[in-house]
Amino acid sequence: EVQLVESGGGSVQAGGSLTLSCVASGVTDDTFYMGWFRQTPGREREGVAAIDTRTGVTTYSNSVKGRFTISRDNVKHILYLQMSTLKSEDTAIYYCAAPRRDRYSGSYILEELYYEYWGKGTQVTVSS
Repeated sequence: EVQLVESGGGSVQAGGSLTLSCVASGVTDDTFYMGWFRQTPGREREGVAAIDTRTGVTTYSNSVKGRFTISRDNVKHILYLQMSTLKSEDTAIYYCAAPRRDRYSGSYILEELYYEYWGKGTQVTVSS
C-alpha cells in the first residue's frame, strides 16, 4: 500500500523560501509520476507541480512557474517541492500525491482525478 507523509510546512514572510518533503513508501518503478497539490478553504484542490518519474520532466501551474521546483530522490523515494519568492496567495495546505501503478496521465498530470494516493498535507502560511 502506498503511503505519503509530507513535512516542511510552516510560516514564512512574503519573499521567503520553504522546502517541502514527501516520504513515499510502497511506490514502485511502475509509479510513473508524482505531484504536489494545494488547497485553501472554500476552493478546489489545485495541482501546482508534477514530475514524470521516468524522465524527470516537470510540469508547473502558471501560478508557481519560475518560483517552485519539484524534484525526486528515486533512491530514497522522497519528493521535494522547493518554494521561493513566496506570496501570501501561496498560503494553503500542500499535499503530496501519487497515482496507482501503471497509470498514465498524459497532459492531465496536474489534475487530481489522475491521482489515487494522498498524504495528509502540511500547512504553509505566508504573511505579507
